[in-house]
Amino acid sequence: MPRRGLILQTRTHWLLLGLALLCSLVLFLYLLECAPQTDGNAPLPGVIGENYGKEYYQALLQEQEEHYQTRATSLKRQIAQLKQELQEMSEKMRSLQERKNVGANGIGYQGNKEQTPSDLLEFLHSQIDKAEVSIGAKLPSEYGVIPFESFTLMKVFQLEMGLTRHPEEKPVRKDKRDELVEVIEAGLEVINNPDEDDEQEDEEGPLGEKMIFNENDFIEGYYRTERDKGTQYELFFKKADLMEYRHVTLFRPFGPLMKVKSEMIDITRSIINIIVPLAERTEAFAQFMQNFRDVCIHQDKRIHLTVVYFGKEGLSKVKSILESVTSESNFHNYTLVSLNEEFNRGRGLNVGARAWDKGEVLMFFCDVDIYFSAEFLNSCRLNAEPGKKVFYPVVFSLYNPAIVYANQDVPPPVEQQLVHKKDSGFWRDFGFGMTCQYRSDFLTIGGFDMEVKGWGGEDVHLYRKYLHGDLIVIRTPVPGLFHLWHEKRCADELTPEQYRMCIQSKAMNEASHSHLGMLVFREEIETHLHKQAYRTNSEAVG
Repeated sequence: MPRRGLILQTRTHWLLLGLALLCSLVLFLYLLECAPQTDGNAPLPGVIGENYGKEYYQALLQEQEEHYQTRATSLKRQIAQLKQELQEMSEKMRSLQERKNVGANGIGYQGNKEQTPSDLLEFLHSQIDKAEVSIGAKLPSEYGVIPFESFTLMKVFQLEMGLTRHPEEKPVRKDKRDELVEVIEAGLEVINNPDEDDEQEDEEGPLGEKMIFNENDFIEGYYRTERDKGTQYELFFKKADLMEYRHVTLFRPFGPLMKVKSEMIDITRSIINIIVPLAERTEAFAQFMQNFRDVCIHQDKRIHLTVVYFGKEGLSKVKSILESVTSESNFHNYTLVSLNEEFNRGRGLNVGARAWDKGEVLMFFCDVDIYFSAEFLNSCRLNAEPGKKVFYPVVFSLYNPAIVYANQDVPPPVEQQLVHKKDSGFWRDFGFGMTCQYRSDFLTIGGFDMEVKGWGGEDVHLYRKYLHGDLIVIRTPVPGLFHLWHEKRCADELTPEQYRMCIQSKAMNEASHSHLGMLVFREEIETHLHKQAYRTNSEAVG
């Protein structure tokens, strides 16, 4: 009996111990289920992760508190230092304002004409000195040129178009409108309130009062941005009853506008020698002379025409056209040079430039299929300067009128085709044939390369010569210069490079992307229209 009682007691002991363990396990699972969830997958400290005690969290909290206190102390010290520097700069500005002659050559046009601190002023002037404003930069190729974009009071003429920009547009973005308005106002401020160092004299009106220019006297402007220096602005103003132009150059070195110079330009006696190389194409020459008569003889009246004709065929017709213009308009300022040799544009322009024997003259290299306005001739005079600047305007090239005006029975007259629209033409920014330059600069640089034969190439060589020199190259689209469409023929005698350039020009000259697409997919479009018509008729019958 005692032994059986001992066994029973032992079994009861293990049974109670098992029940206790089971209750402990149930309680443990309950606690796990009811415990709050932690962020991410981090283990619960003190439960199934590492054993972090209360002391650990207190130390961590103290460490973070000390870090933020140190950060706050550092920020307070920096704020105090900035306040001290601001006070010193304010004192410098106050002392500079008291000195009337400080910063006379660099005024920030901000309305109240406050002078900038000397160190900032020095930096801004250094930006102007580094930019291509007063002297040209030597560039490796034509791709290194930063072109200008031109603007008037209402429109901007721009090269880069893409999907949203157009060759001619009214600025839609407010910042662009505000920028151009500010620049024109700054130019007027310079003209109406000249400094002592400006190369201009105060002019008086008809009643002896001081002549004041306003925004209606603004003729045209050009701007371009060197992204690491600033934006350059060239502005031209003119009173309707005066012949002189006012030219103002401004520069925004990513800060206040800085006046570079203000000068008066007198172009009343500036003669332009228009040089046209020609072979055959007598009908195109007749059309060219019609525009020449209207613009140069009747309006501008300060033009000399030099025609360099290659070959014998068509020469008598060209002489007849020139004699007709002479008899009708009493115009004798022309020279006809006859060369009995194969056409070479570069040689023709070289000969035409040397045919002038009256000293210095401004030359406009022109083709027979170019239409220009009287305003362009003035732009030519204003943007070329001997020993200083050459002008390379970007021509607006018109597409094939048979495609552009395919929905009309007959294309409109040429004068009505001269519009800046995406579907009517494009800025010929890959062409460098039309240029205004002084004879002395052209001869000094060596003229055209006579090794270049046939179509294209010679213009780029001359352009690169100027880029490699010290002259400033003005490259900008101009609204008054058009290339009229004509069929292009690429001769087999051309080199592969010349032939590629000719084909590229031919393709781009034909029509816009959308019009070419309609021609390419014309058969597909007609098939679709037939299917739509058949479907419509079937539904009507049904």
